[in-house]
Amino acid sequence: MTGADTEARVAGDDSALVARLRDGDERAFEEVVRSFYPSMLAVARGYTRTHAVADEVVQEAWVGVIKGLNRFEGRSSLRTWVLQIVANIARTRAVREARSVPFSTFDLDADQGEPAVEPERFRGPDDPYPGHWRSYPTDWRTLPEQRLVSTETLELVKHAIEELPESQKIVITLRDVVGCSAVEVCDALGVTAENQRVLLHRARARVRARLERHLDA
Repeated sequence: MTGADTEARVAGDDSALVARLRDGDERAFEEVVRSFYPSMLAVARGYTRTHAVADEVVQEAWVGVIKGLNRFEGRSSLRTWVLQIVANIARTRAVREARSVPFSTFDLDADQGEPAVEPERFRGPDDPYPGHWRSYPTDWRTLPEQRLVSTETLELVKHAIEELPESQKIVITLRDVVGCSAVEVCDALGVTAENQRVLLHRARARVRARLERHLDA
């Protein structure tokens, strides 16, 4: 079972899980820590510049989760509630230490003019069929599965995500690596559905471009 599958199962059984946590069930807490840690760290990294600081934020958030369990009313999923705690702590930490700009202040229009796909991939106005593809994107279904899941390819994807602007990195990590839903990402980060969609689209386009160059080589 993947991490995303585990998180989905845990999030889908919130009432029973919360009851176990409130009863002091250590195994329940271990399960939540193991399942939610990747998404919590991803949110924290969106506001901090180092993994170490992000991990400190996550640890502080766990304390907040434990202390606040009795206040959890189930209006959102448990995971969303936990991620909101992380985001609140991370924002406060970022402002206090001036180490990063809070996610909510990221200028989503800053790279608005940046195309998702390189313009040279399309035919120019003087070419036959202007605006059409010069060369179509690779159909990865035709590639050997071993190459798609090779360690080299997976490492390239990991590095491509790490090099993304912070706002794009956190969204693609939560959506495509951790497995959060669009609603969870919007609620946890305090962004609109449209902004979440734009950030995810830009992030996926950049990662795909890197992966395509690698696979076409």
